[in-house]
Amino acid sequence: MSQRSLADRLGAVPSRVVSLIDSLQERGLVERIRSSTDRRNYELHLTDAGKRVLRELRGIAEQHEAELLAPLTTEQIGQLDVLLAQLASGHGLDKDLHRDVGRQAGSDAGSDGVRKA
Repeated sequence: MSQRSLADRLGAVPSRVVSLIDSLQERGLVERIRSSTDRRNYELHLTDAGKRVLRELRGIAEQHEAELLAPLTTEQIGQLDVLLAQLASGHGLDKDLHRDVGRQAGSDAGSDGVRKA
């Protein structure tokens, strides 16, 4: 995924995304590789360390979600999902933006754990 694509997908100012990527790169979690189709651009790839952190965070998120939703029935969880989707839509948010971020590592993603844009 390119830096520009990431900024667009997050709805963030590109300069802020560059700062975030710089920080992730300094910690060895992502690497920038020149685009093979446009040498002016870089593609972002998770490092092995980045993939490990992503898996850990996914596990933590799933645990928190289970704890948060534990008092609700399956039907209530379905209702909550519908209501949250309506709120997201009403505020111009993409309800699916982060839905499968953690699942990308090792599923339909590339070998770097990030779905190609």
